[in-house]
Amino acid sequence: MATLEQCRTALNQLAARLAANAEVGGRLDFDRSLACQVTDLGAAFHGRLEGGRIVDLTDGDDPRAKIRMIISSDDLLELVGGRLDAGKAFASGRLKIKASVLDLIKLRKLL
Repeated sequence: MATLEQCRTALNQLAARLAANAEVGGRLDFDRSLACQVTDLGAAFHGRLEGGRIVDLTDGDDPRAKIRMIISSDDLLELVGGRLDAGKAFASGRLKIKASVLDLIKLRKLL
């Protein structure tokens, strides 16, 4: 099991990757609240997606988040480290994303 600090670092790395992907693909009109629940640690993080970039990432849950990611700490580290494919993780249930269909399509472009 990964630590809370490792998960926080992984989410910051994910934020950097999303920002790089948003720059390559041009400005993406994608502004949503985002929450990530780390199931095995009983922890959560939240922030905002603005233009395809994660900003204001902080500890704690946001029950009103438009996009909610649910994942274990180890799977989060594997996903961010490139050892776990997001599509396969989603299909197998290791990654759950609660969002509208349109938000899922936009999010897929960033991952």
